[in-house]
Amino acid sequence: MWSLLGAVGLLAALRIRYPLQMLPVLIFELVWKTIWLVVIGVPLWTAHEFTPATSQTWNDTLVGIVLCLVVIPWGYVYANYAKMPGDRWRKA
Repeated sequence: MWSLLGAVGLLAALRIRYPLQMLPVLIFELVWKTIWLVVIGVPLWTAHEFTPATSQTWNDTLVGIVLCLVVIPWGYVYANYAKMPGDRWRKA
């Protein structure tokens, strides 16, 4: 996990210079943190099986999700990823 966080942190530093090009990395971070929270964190939390390390990971993950939700320009994401038609896979 720490190597993934280190790689994402390094790429986030690049995001300062090229923010829109690094947007897929930020979306990836939001998705994997959300998956961890739903698949691993919530079952442990509901079973009351949190260890101190799990609790710290839970808190870090929640902070990361909130930061991603605040920082991502959702209007741009919608206009350029959801609404824009995709490229053809084959030549016409």
